[in-house]
Amino acid sequence: MKAYWRIKGPLLFVLPALFIGLAVLSCCSRTDEWGRYSPQEAGRLVIEELLSRTEFMMLLYQEQGANLESGSEQEQGANLESGSEQKQEAESESGSEQEPGINENSLVFGIHYAEACAGFGAVRLADALKDSALLERLAQRYAVERTDTIPNSANHVDVNVYGILPLELYRVGTGEAFREQGMRYADGQWEDPLPGGMTRQVRFWIDDIWMIASLQIQAYRVTGEAEYLERTARVAAAYLDKLQQPNGLFYHGTDGPFFWGRGNGWVASGLAELLTELPQSDPHYSAILEGYSRMMKALLRHQGEDGLWGQLIDHPESFRETSGSAMFGYAMQVGVNRGLLPRRLYGRAVERAWKGLGKYLNEDGTLREVCVGTGQSTDINHYLTRPRVAGDLHGQAPLLWFAYSLIAP
Repeated sequence: MKAYWRIKGPLLFVLPALFIGLAVLSCCSRTDEWGRYSPQEAGRLVIEELLSRTEFMMLLYQEQGANLESGSEQEQGANLESGSEQKQEAESESGSEQEPGINENSLVFGIHYAEACAGFGAVRLADALKDSALLERLAQRYAVERTDTIPNSANHVDVNVYGILPLELYRVGTGEAFREQGMRYADGQWEDPLPGGMTRQVRFWIDDIWMIASLQIQAYRVTGEAEYLERTARVAAAYLDKLQQPNGLFYHGTDGPFFWGRGNGWVASGLAELLTELPQSDPHYSAILEGYSRMMKALLRHQGEDGLWGQLIDHPESFRETSGSAMFGYAMQVGVNRGLLPRRLYGRAVERAWKGLGKYLNEDGTLREVCVGTGQSTDINHYLTRPRVAGDLHGQAPLLWFAYSLIAP
């Protein structure tokens, strides 16, 4: 018996030390894997920040053709302060009050697309976390009884895209009324299609690939009707054919011959979202997959050592911009999850992107270094000197998408 205890005695001290060591290693491994925040931690922080807002971010401007910015990133968007909600007042492109006598049919107004995208991401993430209490709070924020009282012109991709949010709320089981609300925006987008079957809301601006695709894909997910996917694929293929450059990236627009980060982020996210649902039998599948793959390869080449991308993707001297970086991380992770991109190569890029973004996330849930709304320009300095803010929903939204893609593959 004494011999037994002489052997076992030291183990009583060694084993606890071993367990402590394993716990430390586990903690270090987790930190090494995710960086400053895990997707769950960051996601909850950002959702709580969204729910703390007492008003909606609003959008209102007059549609004036060339004066509207590519990427739905109007100069008026630059008037949105970091993390604040724009007042629901009539403002011109310069931010001053609208002149009397403006034709109301040319006005675009409603809950801002960035608010819709953030809410959409928050609902998806809360559902992936299986947090019913959080889902209920989000459903209360965006209750139909509240949001239907807010005017929506439903005449432009920037405001029709709001439909992605109620459709996601319906999908997670928060009420039939959300389905009816969301489908109005999806069906209304194709109410009077152009010859050839495309919506009249097409503008051949790069952000449309997300704005149109995300809404129609949500309608497909709710109804199961292939028509919604087919029309989306037609639009995406036409945009790729017209707008994608030989290097795989996209100019901001005809008046902005630069590869602006967030503008390309809308494209990357929209293509990834479409490819999660589009069957290989679709006649446009191969072209869309090829365009997406070319873009991902280009982004991989331009990823910085810190895991992020610049304000201008191909200009390493440009500042690190977080909203576009979050969109690229999301688009890559979706491709990895769906087997469209090799995990060995892109999984590492995704990991670096997440760690890099974590360094810019404040403890109050606001993401720093988000470029303000940006119009097209032929002057490169217009892009290189844009102000950056914290808490703008243009950055909060894709960070939620990115976190979701890492949690719910």
